Amino acid sequence: MATLTETCQTQPDISYAPNPEKYALRTQHRVETEKLHLTGLPIGFPRKLVSTLVWEGQDLAREYNSVYALSKQQVAEVESALGLFKSLKRPLGYISQETFPLPTLHPILRSISRELHLGHGFKVLRGLPVWKHRREDNIIMYAGVSSHIAPIRGRQDKQFEGKPADVVLNHIKDLSTTTDKDRIGSPAYTAEKQVFHTDAGDIVSLLALSVAAEGGQSKLSSSWRVYNELAKTRPDLIATLAEDWVTDNFGNPEHPYYKRPLLHYLPASDENEERIVIQYARRTFTGYQALPRSPKIPPITEAQAEALDALHFLAERFHAGLDFRQGDVQYVNNLSIFHARDGFKDTHGQQRHLVRLWLRDPEYAWPTPEPLTERWSGLYDGVKPENEVFPLVPRIRSASEGQSKVQSG
Repeated sequence: MATLTETCQTQPDISYAPNPEKYALRTQHRVETEKLHLTGLPIGFPRKLVSTLVWEGQDLAREYNSVYALSKQQVAEVESALGLFKSLKRPLGYISQETFPLPTLHPILRSISRELHLGHGFKVLRGLPVWKHRREDNIIMYAGVSSHIAPIRGRQDKQFEGKPADVVLNHIKDLSTTTDKDRIGSPAYTAEKQVFHTDAGDIVSLLALSVAAEGGQSKLSSSWRVYNELAKTRPDLIATLAEDWVTDNFGNPEHPYYKRPLLHYLPASDENEERIVIQYARRTFTGYQALPRSPKIPPITEAQAEALDALHFLAERFHAGLDFRQGDVQYVNNLSIFHARDGFKDTHGQQRHLVRLWLRDPEYAWPTPEPLTERWSGLYDGVKPENEVFPLVPRIRSASEGQSKVQSG
């Protein structure tokens, strides 16, 4: 049986891997010792969100077809665009709707973008022929098709091979068998379970170059459904999520941490409907492997520790599991959906290997909550085609690399 460690001005007893017993004990302790029932929703926050973005995995298959399978003719159109772009002999940063034309597929891809922003919040595009092409061509096809869904690519790293660069593509692959563990500060580079979280940016996209020999199921969950459950049963946790949190910057000597809410409320306006945005990564509050929680920054609170677990376990309860196949591209509204993945096993001949883009579509983009504007600006502002880098080989991006953080700290 797990026990709850009492703390005073120290980090709560919480780790990256959620522990249901500790969660239950912490909830019981707080309900019995604090007057949680006296805390209601923050002023103006909705009691219930009503939208197609509110869904439960168990019902989703009956009401929504989440997969669009490319036809042979559409695949041929993609491959024709690949040939055209290669004939231009331009750097990959110049991939766009104009240099990667898809005349018949374009309106379908635009409808997918509308679905991401105004529908159920995600879609799987099935059938990119990655098994037929070399890696660079697969990345060109991926970026080309994606440019018709969300044309702006965000930077995922500011340096490449020691030089300034706009790195717009990242590999998600288990590197733990080939890289020192003191360099891995994110589960994205392991075969371990990755808990529910969000990335940065508006749209998170993943292409499956290959899948694991066993496990690794991709999971999505409506953050709006999680919000409704907490608003109904634990409005005090909504208030906790809407307060400032001390977020670890992992060894940054100038800014060791920053403060911002995890939950943002966007009231309705003449142009936009009422929305909430939950943006967080659990490891920035608990640490992970080579990037443990920095001991010299203020700890999170017991209420915040409970809120982290509540987000994960409710997301798990309401999630939808995706049948992620080789050649699938998963597009997710990062502002309304949490994502996670199960642990997996690779073999020498079959290894899970995804590549990721952070995207934005100015036609359908949601307003960015004010506390996130600096972060979003760092992703999207000033990215120039001539500076864009699409690494062909898996690498650990700077924000997730433990050894470099230790050296710089």
